[in-house]
Amino acid sequence: MRKSKNYLVGNRYFQFKKFRISQEKCAMKVGTDGVLLGAWTGSLASNILDLGTGTGLLALMMAQRSGAQITAIEIDKNAALQARKNIQESEWNKRISVLNLSLEEFAKQTQTTFDLIITNPPYFSNSLKSKNDSRTLARNADSLSLNEIFDFESKALTKNGRISLVLPYDRLTHVQDLCEKKNLFTQRICYVFPTPEKEISRVMIEAGRLKNDTVIEENLIIEKNGRHQYAKEYINLTKDFYLKM
Repeated sequence: MRKSKNYLVGNRYFQFKKFRISQEKCAMKVGTDGVLLGAWTGSLASNILDLGTGTGLLALMMAQRSGAQITAIEIDKNAALQARKNIQESEWNKRISVLNLSLEEFAKQTQTTFDLIITNPPYFSNSLKSKNDSRTLARNADSLSLNEIFDFESKALTKNGRISLVLPYDRLTHVQDLCEKKNLFTQRICYVFPTPEKEISRVMIEAGRLKNDTVIEENLIIEKNGRHQYAKEYINLTKDFYLKM
């Protein structure tokens, strides 16, 4: 989804209410998907893993919303350096650590389990390669496949642990199939509509080891009655973060 110009200064940084995201070294900039996921995900956790942190956005949002210790991993060197800078300049720098590792490398060296694993994963599988290698790495599922993510999460989640992610709507069935294979159960799901007139564009999912009797289903509309005329539910969800909400 698009970036909002209300809070973006060139491509250099994105200002939130309680922290700033510098992003000139990152291939993938702050976007609506990440902000929605960070605001929507349940924050009750003591140990959180942010997979593919990029700018560090999700790690910082979850730090603002919880008292958890947070580990953020990022395969791209420049993005990891940027995330460290963003986190070091925040008030939560003692609770967040950034590791410049692939998921495969991290899985080999950690025995830690997590209450929450959050990720805004790459999903442009087999898409055209960008001239920018970092952008290609960030955008393509070749670098971090959903199979890899769910293989790791099936081992790294605590008994009551959850995974939370955002994806295009057309990947929903695939993700639910992966959950079933790994004995993870959908607990919450949110269908994201750009406007009331448009089809679902994104879906956010929380799944965990515990099977609830009822899956909580939600709809979220971003804009109503014109561009930048934000729906009340979108404002309520993001108002703790966006400057002008």
